[in-house]
Amino acid sequence: MTLQQLSSIKQWHLSHPLGHQVEQQVWDGILAVWVAGWTGLPMAWFMHSMAILLLCAALVALPGLYVGWRRRLHTQGRLRCDWLSSARTPR
Repeated sequence: MTLQQLSSIKQWHLSHPLGHQVEQQVWDGILAVWVAGWTGLPMAWFMHSMAILLLCAALVALPGLYVGWRRRLHTQGRLRCDWLSSARTPR
């Protein structure tokens, strides 16, 4: 995901605070884990730790995986996700 997409989703959550508290908290958690992944990548590289490097890479990929999972549930009709329009790929 691009920074613009992450920012758009965050802005959607901030502009729709009523009725979406849990989604906003989950998204904040995902962004915190994403930042932890990015900050851990250089340290894992310097420490030559392949396990930590792979873990950090997975954490960096987490927002895209989460949005894909939510999109799939939304299209299946199992979960309504109003903020998906914010996650569209920019053209």
